Amino acid sequence: MLPDEAAAMIDISTVRTQHTLSDIREAVEYARKYRFINVHTLPCWTAVLSEMLKDVEGVYAGAPVGFPGGAHKTGVKLLEAVELLKDGVQEMDIVMNIGKLKNGEYDYVLGELKEIIALAKGKALVKVIIEINTLTDEEMLKACDLVMESGADFIKTGTGWVPGDANIERIRKIKEHCGDRIRIKAAGGIRTVDDFMKLAEMGVERMGINMKSAVEIVQALAEK
Repeated sequence: MLPDEAAAMIDISTVRTQHTLSDIREAVEYARKYRFINVHTLPCWTAVLSEMLKDVEGVYAGAPVGFPGGAHKTGVKLLEAVELLKDGVQEMDIVMNIGKLKNGEYDYVLGELKEIIALAKGKALVKVIIEINTLTDEEMLKACDLVMESGADFIKTGTGWVPGDANIERIRKIKEHCGDRIRIKAAGGIRTVDDFMKLAEMGVERMGINMKSAVEIVQALAEK
């Protein structure tokens, strides 16, 4: 795989509590240099991020809804989505309400997702985070079914805030279950070219990777 092809599959982010404007500037410069497809930041910084990226072709501004726990009331999530769209967000990652999922309240989970996704239709690509490290296999596949029914563009495996890395075998189960009905973004603990290539060969189309590892992966591919 060519470095540019890999970079076009990598989202980098500044979504930790302590991240500041200088961290966002650094992420934008990395994205500009290496052509990472998406820079993701927390909602209070989205307008700034969109402005920084407005002249950077092929690099998109992203932000989360209901981050990191997903347990915000639906109205709060809807308001957050509206504000992000006003700020020019081009990709939106919605955190599924995992507690409601585990409680068997599937209509609530699906209805909430559909309401938010309706706001974003035609304006932003939508990923739904299902936080697989909190789920049994049965719950994980049910979450996938709900995301596919919701009309989202991607299933995303985690926020990066829950302990545990992206589990390649569990992601394989997701891919086998979903087939080509929805795209998959893997996130968490993807640190090497080997990890990256295993997921890419499996059919994962996006990966959330920390900036240091993302640069190392692209540079390693350039040396091959």
